[in-house]
Amino acid sequence: QVQLVESGGGLVQAGGSLRLSCAASGRAFSGYVMGWFRQAPGRDREFVASVGLNGGSTVYADSVKGRFTISRDNAKNTVYLQMNGLKPEDTAAYSCAAGWGRFGTPSGRDNDYAYWGQGTQVTVSS
Repeated sequence: QVQLVESGGGLVQAGGSLRLSCAASGRAFSGYVMGWFRQAPGRDREFVASVGLNGGSTVYADSVKGRFTISRDNAKNTVYLQMNGLKPEDTAAYSCAAGWGRFGTPSGRDNDYAYWGQGTQVTVSS
């Protein structure tokens, strides 16, 4: 089993940046596809970004493409989400997730993830 703990959320003005981190327990981190999802109040959870096993493959939601960057450090059992050019509509609770994807490739499907963190709040003021 994998336990995931997110950090790095907070309050930022529009146009600002934040870097989220997700630390994973266990020694099998490099065997998991990692993803970030977010959920705003009253809305369904939505996919943000995903990274494959070795970090070389990534996918992004259209809404964050060009502004957000996902990366992973398998030596530190950590996945990151660098968020630049933040907008008020990015306000949400951000959660990381670990799964096996399809042959280790990034996935935007939440059904491909088995483990989820508790989330960290990101609030962007206008």
